Amino acid sequence: MKKFLSLLLVTMMMMGVMAHHAFAESADASLDYILEKGTLVLGLDDTFPPMGFRDETTNEIVGYDIDLAREVAARLGVELVCQPIDWASKELELSSGNIDCIWNGMSITDERLESMAMSLPYMNNQIVMVAKDSAGYTSIADMAGCDIAVQSGSFAEEVLETYEQYADFRASVNVLAYDEYLTALMDLQQGNVQGVLIDLVVAEYRIAGLGDESLIVIDSLEDDLYGIGFRKADVALRDRVNQILIEMEADGTIAEISGKWFGKNISIISAE
Repeated sequence: MKKFLSLLLVTMMMMGVMAHHAFAESADASLDYILEKGTLVLGLDDTFPPMGFRDETTNEIVGYDIDLAREVAARLGVELVCQPIDWASKELELSSGNIDCIWNGMSITDERLESMAMSLPYMNNQIVMVAKDSAGYTSIADMAGCDIAVQSGSFAEEVLETYEQYADFRASVNVLAYDEYLTALMDLQQGNVQGVLIDLVVAEYRIAGLGDESLIVIDSLEDDLYGIGFRKADVALRDRVNQILIEMEADGTIAEISGKWFGKNISIISAE
């Protein structure tokens, strides 16, 4: 009897907790939750310059997205916490509650719009093919039989694997998935791969860092809108971040941060 009562009590407690969470979700307490705990935990791949990466001197996580997020967190009145994650597992990290958002040059795709509450697009990037100038490739049409590198879990990988217009190209090459792009570009330098499908902003930054003018963009495949991913139910938090980004665009803060990293304002956020 005591055992039965104990089980009944535990069951009632669990039901109470579940009911509390269900009410919180229905009421969308996502913004209140962040304000109350005092932190916004940002998940990122910390090898993705210039959006979010580690400074080689200080080992501090820096970048364009980090500067934007730090200002958003300040205006929310909370502390920004940068949490490196396995990029291929980013959706699981978000849904499990290990992070509050994914903010690291993440492409807005139909699949992510279905599974996350995505922010407004704040930047338009491109997915491009980088090859060695000496190879003589002028477009992806020249690359049949080549080894092509992508980052695992990236939009570039998705474009190559799922976009029907690139089905013939996909069938003609050998695709190699890398954990991060710097290794892929270094393998391109060494001739271990013949092309790297990559975000343009990352390609430009990494190639400049490598000081290798032989690595060039030979083709552009797709536009690539960047957004911030929140849990699907966290609409209140998403909307407040959107509002702050619009305010930052209007008061010139985003233009200042953009100028620091790109030498010009690359924001596509409308202040109106």
